[in-house]
Amino acid sequence: MAVEVALAMLHRDGRWLVQLRDEIPSIVAPGCWGLFGGHLDPGETPEQALRRELLEEISWQPPAMELVMVHHIHRRTAHVFRAELSVPVEQLQLLEGQDMALVSSDDLLAGSIWSKHLDCHRPLADGLLPVMQHVLSRQA
Repeated sequence: MAVEVALAMLHRDGRWLVQLRDEIPSIVAPGCWGLFGGHLDPGETPEQALRRELLEEISWQPPAMELVMVHHIHRRTAHVFRAELSVPVEQLQLLEGQDMALVSSDDLLAGSIWSKHLDCHRPLADGLLPVMQHVLSRQA
């Protein structure tokens, strides 16, 4: 049975918010850059799950979200939503993960992003690049 997740592509001033995942070996893509979001709990819709996850991870949620794609990789189905990050990144509280950053589309498509917190580049999570390419191609 496939795992279902809901992910947020949050944008502000032409940049995208990403999360550097913790270095916990038991989680998906430890130490890699990913999108904020997470697993659907039983009975939750993807949007409900994403709103809950955003509150848990950055203590904020957008007023409106748009489902932009459903992506299947391995045994995971990702419901990808796009929304405006209507507050400055400094107002967010990073409650899960090692770092967060607002990055350009070019940074995302390069597949590796600099972490100011760790002072090094880290890769994107497996399967995230095709999601980014799809969503970014729709806005061009």
